Amino acid sequence: MSGKQALAKKEWLKQRFDEGLVFYRSEERGKCFIEYIPAENAWVPIEAGGWLYINCLWVSGSMKGHGYSSELLSECIRDAKEQGKKGICILCAEGRKREFLADPKFLKYKGFKVADISDCGINLMYLPLAENADQPRFKDCARHPKVSETGFVLYYTDQCPFTYYWVPKVLEAAKEHGISFQAFHITDKEAAQNVPAPVTTYALFRDGEFLTQGIQSDKKFLALAGIK
Repeated sequence: MSGKQALAKKEWLKQRFDEGLVFYRSEERGKCFIEYIPAENAWVPIEAGGWLYINCLWVSGSMKGHGYSSELLSECIRDAKEQGKKGICILCAEGRKREFLADPKFLKYKGFKVADISDCGINLMYLPLAENADQPRFKDCARHPKVSETGFVLYYTDQCPFTYYWVPKVLEAAKEHGISFQAFHITDKEAAQNVPAPVTTYALFRDGEFLTQGIQSDKKFLALAGIK
């Protein structure tokens, strides 16, 4: 990760701290952290007043298989209880659709249930901490992701540092090959909460249909577009 990429992410985090965002890293070295925020301030199209929303639960590489995900999730649960929240919610998906999202099998093991399902296969899961709490749900724009434009359409934020590096490269590759591509940089909460997709960090559409939340390199994008 370059210095500029890291700075973009840090600036995004800094602006969210006043909105209640918590970034908690394991004491172990490496990519092992959890990032969560009151759901009212989450940059996703959900209705979940009184809940905490997990932006990212990330344990990578050699850090996997050592219980760090459980440790990080336990910290979030402890905090949610102290704040008197209704519970915790998070996005997940099965199999190949899971890129950059949580593992539903792990969440089910921890007591999470499915709250809502998007047409694109991304689920909203929740862990209730209060009795009779209304469960969170997607807004219609997230439950039925679709855009009216033809060609490729991308919505993205600075929440993930890799968008800073790859989005300009994909735009340049699309231009060089005459591929229709529109990119919408989401810079505020209100816009993010009305994006026509369940994921706002990176949501790529083609001819109106949701394609992927996986951040594309220029080579991966060209392959996706059928360019060899």
